Amino acid sequence: MTRLETLTFALRMYTLKKSLGQHFLKDENMSRKIVAALRETPLTGAGRQLLEVGPGAGALTKYLLEIEGIDFKAVELDDEKIQYLKSTWPVLEGRIIHQSILDMEKPFKGRFTVVGNFPYNISSQILFKMLDWKEDLESMTGMFQKEMAQRVAAREGSKVYGVISVLVQAFFSVEYLFEVHEQCFQPPPKVKSAVIRLLPRTALPSFRDEKRFFLLVKTAFNQRRKTLRNAVRSLFEETALQDPVFGQRAEQLSVDEFARLTWKMR
Repeated sequence: MTRLETLTFALRMYTLKKSLGQHFLKDENMSRKIVAALRETPLTGAGRQLLEVGPGAGALTKYLLEIEGIDFKAVELDDEKIQYLKSTWPVLEGRIIHQSILDMEKPFKGRFTVVGNFPYNISSQILFKMLDWKEDLESMTGMFQKEMAQRVAAREGSKVYGVISVLVQAFFSVEYLFEVHEQCFQPPPKVKSAVIRLLPRTALPSFRDEKRFFLLVKTAFNQRRKTLRNAVRSLFEETALQDPVFGQRAEQLSVDEFARLTWKMR
């Protein structure tokens, strides 16, 4: 590639697309910090399999590629960024999946790890994708909008505790690792950011079945200002609703309490 072509690619790298929620991480120290947090959890899956979501300009990619012995893949929707990544790191040829993470199948057979600076406009959908992959997800370390990161990590009694908090925490231990200053990005976003880590729980809550659990949680928080008795009445027999627990609101119940209630559902 000529110098002019390289410069052209560099300019395209910062052609931001609002529809893709692009804000590129430019702070090298923060990039290394995120990768260091990833490496605190052992990559022990089959072939040490690692998926990066939304590599963009390669802020994390260049450090991830330094990890020895990994089977690395990246998923990226923006074709301009894919051209830039391949031209800058030829080793990525054949390792980039040109697709949205929301549409892709599992990238590996067996257990794998996920890392990324996740697009904020689809962050909740990405977390539900992690739930779809939960049987094979070894860990996930990623950056989200601070508000979303706080919601995922929130405990019962918190104002931001909700559906995503309960469903993620039912299957994963959530660690709120650190926050990321706006000036670490190009351009600086108007929202604050934070990095969290998900690790599979060693023991799952004792729910009757996953379908009922998801239905109960979503129904309860759909009318979170009401007591459970009024919010989830359609899911239980009237006799079950006499339990004092139904006098509470959804945000007051722990993950395990939601799980126990599934055994009382119709």
